[in-house]
Amino acid sequence: MIRTKLTLVLMLLCTSMTVIAQEEEKKEEEKKFSFSGSVDAYYQTNLTSSDDIGQTFGTAFANQTGFALGMGNLIVNYEGEKVGAVLDLVTGPRGAGATFSNDIVDGIVNQAYVYWNVSESTKLTFGRWNTFLGYEVIAPASNFNYSTSYLFSSGPFSHMGLKADFALSDDLSLMLAVMNPWDTNNTSTTGEYSFGAQLGYADQFLNIYYDSGKNGGLGFEIDYTGGFDVSDDFFLGINAAYNDNDGAGFYGAALYPQIVTSDAFKIGLRGEYFAEHGDAGIFADGEDDSVFAVTLTGSYAIDNLIIKPELRLDSNSEEIFLDSNTDPTKSLAVFTLAAIYTF
Repeated sequence: MIRTKLTLVLMLLCTSMTVIAQEEEKKEEEKKFSFSGSVDAYYQTNLTSSDDIGQTFGTAFANQTGFALGMGNLIVNYEGEKVGAVLDLVTGPRGAGATFSNDIVDGIVNQAYVYWNVSESTKLTFGRWNTFLGYEVIAPASNFNYSTSYLFSSGPFSHMGLKADFALSDDLSLMLAVMNPWDTNNTSTTGEYSFGAQLGYADQFLNIYYDSGKNGGLGFEIDYTGGFDVSDDFFLGINAAYNDNDGAGFYGAALYPQIVTSDAFKIGLRGEYFAEHGDAGIFADGEDDSVFAVTLTGSYAIDNLIIKPELRLDSNSEEIFLDSNTDPTKSLAVFTLAAIYTF
């Protein structure tokens, strides 16, 4: 009788341990999934032109007057011990602009890729991912300024292909990629491919991109992106790029000084010089125009909500804008108030 009871107790104990182990294993599996994203909206008004004229800077996103939606995005990440996958879905005008879609309502794939950590120093990524070129990114929560620069707007937003990241040391990194041509995010129907490389050292990055330039390609672009902590409260970001596509393209540079004034508030400036060469046709008049743009942005954080008041003034070498009387003018000033929530 005693032996029977002991056997029963041992069986119950083993069963309990098995259930606990299964629950722990299930929890471990659940921990591999993570969700993040953002939602943003803004109000914008032209200060040197009437809002009903439809004036814009010619840069990507945030190009509506009045109250407007930016985008909503949801990022799902599954991370295994060696492999994983990321799915980034966007909707709204900013998402449509980033993916070259006319549909601003339905969900759009911004990023979708799988990866394999081959070793501690080597990672392979296969699919569609946001560009490695430039200082700014698509998601507004990751940019200090709400509006985007000419340099960012003129380069690729995303790539479709295969890339390999190598951690050569604690400070030195190398990325090599083969991709479909510029912003051809689905298939390459021409049989052409593009190539990319990034050399990084201590958070300073030299980026190179090349495609044939045919069929609306980007051609060749070299880009430097980096920044320095001047002090505990003062950061200076830097971006410079040169592009050439059969003798035409663009070049420019931008500085991003940012100051932390308190735990909740920061203020930053983007000063950018941007020019086209060889009649690239970037600006409306088709000339070799240049522009100097200054953007002053405040950033006030309330938990996961960021409020960004922004004042921007662009001054072009030619009269490509219109004033309140619809007369041609070289400059345009705009005020924007944006709200971004991250989760």
